[in-house]
Amino acid sequence: MLFGQSIFQSVLERLKAEEDAAGETEEPAVHRVSGFPTGLAFDVMEGVSAASQRVGEAYFDNLGPEPSAEAPPAPAPSPEPVMPEHLARIAPEEIAAELALSPVDSQQVLNEKRRAFARANHPDRVAPPFRDNANRRMMIANLLIDEAMRRLPRN
Repeated sequence: MLFGQSIFQSVLERLKAEEDAAGETEEPAVHRVSGFPTGLAFDVMEGVSAASQRVGEAYFDNLGPEPSAEAPPAPAPSPEPVMPEHLARIAPEEIAAELALSPVDSQQVLNEKRRAFARANHPDRVAPPFRDNANRRMMIANLLIDEAMRRLPRN
């Protein structure tokens, strides 16, 4: 321990002295990969990459060109979606007529009708403003088909 210094302070001074001595003899780093005839893309400014000199702006390098003073006009907003006619029919009688359920339908036929109805009316397949109607139509159709399946004769 040097006079008037703690061990920690003396270690820091020694490391700083070693760093200064190594910095004087050290050559600038060159980023080369053996076997490649040219350097890497970041070999700029004597081995220092340009991006490392502008740390705060690195994000903006990937954004693309800055907009010019004469920016192109903004795209026109897309028109509001139009609700398909069948989504307006939410009465159970209307949905039953669409399904065309009959007492002679087998379980396989009822399952096919359920899948076909879901393809045309599932809430995930319609625009967000019409999902409530599609959801209501699906619930009613599922209830009608489930009831028709309960009435099937047991084998």
